[in-house]
Amino acid sequence: MTLAAPGLLVTRDFLMVGFGVQSEWNGQASKCKMQREEGLVRVRFVLLAAAMAAAAAPASAQLLAERNISLQAARALADASIACARKDGYDVTVAVVDRAGNLKVLMRGDLANPHNAELARKKAYTARTYGVTTMEFRNRTRGTDLEGQRDLTDIIPLGGGVPIIVGNERVGGLGLSGAPTQEADDKCAHEALKSVAAQLK
Repeated sequence: MTLAAPGLLVTRDFLMVGFGVQSEWNGQASKCKMQREEGLVRVRFVLLAAAMAAAAAPASAQLLAERNISLQAARALADASIACARKDGYDVTVAVVDRAGNLKVLMRGDLANPHNAELARKKAYTARTYGVTTMEFRNRTRGTDLEGQRDLTDIIPLGGGVPIIVGNERVGGLGLSGAPTQEADDKCAHEALKSVAAQLK
């Protein structure tokens, strides 16, 4: 069929083609609209999730301010411990660990035995982690229901270790090994801690 108009000849085929183009354009427009709506939904979801996460975070989520044993203080403790032992007539090995239990200083007396280094480190670590002297730890875990604590890695129930405490914070541990008795190691550990107390404030 042919439709006539002044100055224009329109055929059925032309109308069909035009309708098809119009339909395709409408379909593309509809598809674009759906994609935009889906994108907006995704954006809203991400923003909502971020808001919920922020609301769930503790109001006090911030960095901690922690005190720790300094190298200067650790060396002073080691020097004082060795001086105390030498005054009593023997050589020791001294270990100082920080608040995380990591070795800060290891000082070996001239005549100290090789195994004293490991014993001193474990005494310092035990005192730091339990917050009591290793002499006290030895006594309270002997033949009690706490005896299993002795089997933990780097824990040793021998006297000679003391915790380094500033205020209410455990900032490290001091351990001595090499004296004739555990009581002698413990004595010099306490004297050393007392002698550098002013540096631990």
